Amino acid sequence: MTKSEELFKRACEVIPGGVNSPVRAFGSVGQTPRMIASAHGAYMTDEDGNRYLDFVGSWGPMILGHDYPAVREAVISACADGLSFGAATRREVEMAELICGSIPNIDMVRMVNSGTEAVMSAIRAARGFTGRDKIIKFMGCYHGHSDALLVQAGSGVMTAGIPDSAGVPQGCTKDTLSAVYNDLASVEQLFDAFPEEIAAVIVEPVGANMGVVPPAEGFLEGLRALCTKYGAVLIFDEVITGFRLGFSGAQGFFGVDADLVTYGKIIGAGMPVGAYGGKREIMECVAPRGPVYQAGTLSGNPVAMAAGLAQLTVLKEHPEIYDELNKKGQWFFGSIRQIARECGAPVQVNTCGSLGCIFFTAEPVHDYESAKTSDTKKYAEYFRYMLSHGIYLAPAQFEAMFLSAAHTREELAGVLELIRAYV
Repeated sequence: MTKSEELFKRACEVIPGGVNSPVRAFGSVGQTPRMIASAHGAYMTDEDGNRYLDFVGSWGPMILGHDYPAVREAVISACADGLSFGAATRREVEMAELICGSIPNIDMVRMVNSGTEAVMSAIRAARGFTGRDKIIKFMGCYHGHSDALLVQAGSGVMTAGIPDSAGVPQGCTKDTLSAVYNDLASVEQLFDAFPEEIAAVIVEPVGANMGVVPPAEGFLEGLRALCTKYGAVLIFDEVITGFRLGFSGAQGFFGVDADLVTYGKIIGAGMPVGAYGGKREIMECVAPRGPVYQAGTLSGNPVAMAAGLAQLTVLKEHPEIYDELNKKGQWFFGSIRQIARECGAPVQVNTCGSLGCIFFTAEPVHDYESAKTSDTKKYAEYFRYMLSHGIYLAPAQFEAMFLSAAHTREELAGVLELIRAYV
């Protein structure tokens, strides 16, 4: 028995399913999780000493690579001042100033501790601001595990075959309306039915929890127009795309402004952080300034803020990182698409910037239903093949591959050869 297997056996006795998040489980790919001991650059090493080229990157935030020197040094320095105060600090002010000073339509921002918390809080703020209850989300888009949003969600919920979740009272989702991603008509129908009851539309501007599904031309612009017309708040869930597609995230990448935006762990360089922000008139509804209550004892943790400030500063001062990363993504994922075409394999490759996903289906993937046509058994076989060759992918079909600045073209070329041999 390997050390990873031994640790997982112990974990199953004291942790539900042996993991602290379902997306870490290897059940859908017929394996047991590799217990990771360390990570540096583009690589992770497990407890047995096996080294893997990593395409998960802590689910996105390691855009500069693992253990980036400036981030590591900032964390060590912050730790010397104390780990947590439960009080206001200089670093959280600097983080808020950096975000608000860099993203044109974000006037105020509130730090939280996770993407789930950010989304939950943003929706509450939207409801408080509009005085309305209903929200529109999209089938296959995952916005965290708060009760009202576990309706036809993507990501780990898709892989596990659980359409919603046990333990969620029916009343919690009665005001959650589901639309079809990339289908504006489905959104228009909901607004027609509830013209004065919809508080917000929340969307992943790039669907990254049903694989990777970019927005169709005009889709995001259409959502912006509908929200403006009906007085609803447009929320971009940028837990995946924020500060990844570019420094201004999907808003800048696609040229569409949201009213509220949520961010995840990329603003903490991988540490447990989230945030939500947007227009001043909405954010001033949040306590203690306004009547919408939201709190967090550890929000704005000084060590997490130090890590995030270090990473965001590097990204802001060096926009060429994004240029190279997105070019690298276009080349790498485009090459996989070309390999599949040359080999006649029924494979779809969706990509947006440094995000990509391989679907084992002959049908183009543009929404939740088409994503579900992918052969998950084939993906499991592919996953095991790649893992055996030292490539660490997400242990589930409906997740993104994340490139980082640490991945070299030489390393990626080696991965392409592995894929060519497989397909």
